[in-house]
Amino acid sequence: DVGVNLEELRRQYPLPDTADELCAVSRALGSQQSQVYLGSKATEGTVKVLSKNGELAKYQIVHFATHGIMAGQLTGLAEPALVLTPPVTATVEDDGLLTASEVAQLRLNADWVVLSACNTAAAIDAVSGESLSGLARAFFYAGARSLLVSHWAIASNAAVVLTTKTVESIMSEPSIGRAEALRRAALYLMMDETSPWNAYPAMWAPFALVGDGAPRN
Repeated sequence: DVGVNLEELRRQYPLPDTADELCAVSRALGSQQSQVYLGSKATEGTVKVLSKNGELAKYQIVHFATHGIMAGQLTGLAEPALVLTPPVTATVEDDGLLTASEVAQLRLNADWVVLSACNTAAAIDAVSGESLSGLARAFFYAGARSLLVSHWAIASNAAVVLTTKTVESIMSEPSIGRAEALRRAALYLMMDETSPWNAYPAMWAPFALVGDGAPRN
């Protein structure tokens, strides 16, 4: 949708913590640095190219850390989307927003997609009110078997802790399953006394696991 207002998109506040989050998760997974896309490399066009050439389908875990936008939150946006690095000029292939309908056309084969962004479990639009009908369902259509999504706006610093600790837990003890790994990460954040806010549900409760999160035998 080249009708996106790029200036409005660029006014979204920066999220410097997301780079730390992706790099920390990458280290926990033992990924190559070339598999982490930050800044000018983190574009909608890049995601679509990786999908078309089959590279995206090679990853068991796909992790997005960015802004999640609900339908109507930006001028003319009729469906939820993930914000990626805006291009200089908007095109059909890259206008800076990876919308739910575009996600559904991706080619994934991922055991787990982590959507570390606000409201990624929100409804497809303001009328239906059906949760998990937007980005979450689109990623399942694309080939994800499990998702980590958020039910409301998230604090960036809390998201970093929750996602990295979840991945670190399951990598160090794979048999516990993703649901237990997320529970341990939430407990870790709640007990972190560096900030009194960490114990509040608003910080640790937005994230939910959807799909297969059971322990492995």
